[in-house]
Amino acid sequence: MDTIAALAGNPTHTPLGVIAVRMLIAAVLGALIGLERELKRHPAGLRTHMLTSLAAGLFTIMTFEIYYEMAELGGDTARLDPIRVIEAVTAGVAFLAAGAIIRAGAEVKGLTTGATMWMAGAIGVACGAGFYTVAAIGAVLVLIITRIIGWLEKRFIKG
Repeated sequence: MDTIAALAGNPTHTPLGVIAVRMLIAAVLGALIGLERELKRHPAGLRTHMLTSLAAGLFTIMTFEIYYEMAELGGDTARLDPIRVIEAVTAGVAFLAAGAIIRAGAEVKGLTTGATMWMAGAIGVACGAGFYTVAAIGAVLVLIITRIIGWLEKRFIKG
């Protein structure tokens, strides 16, 4: 009977409904940022930002679930350091974002898109940890920076 139960997978500490909402919010907030990039015809757009945010959220959820699993075993079974996963997500997203940056002679393109991908990762981490308000504030600030500040920059600085 234990083998059959094991095939069904490990039970989660966090209710599955909560996990689903966290992942959905991560994907939706990533979509808002990706849509803005898509509308500006940048190569990393809607799906890329959604997947980046969703992946970061899932890694964060799994960090908590693994933490609880190991803590329940007790003793010195494993060193519990959830910050390591966030560091790994940050490094992975930064690597992905760096791929969006292109240098053509003296001109560099894609820096803002790379930065929005990095933010999508951070927003995913916040959603995965259940900090929806922090994630939403981050997403709104990204949109303000890319749309409004971008418009002001074109009009008054590069104009």
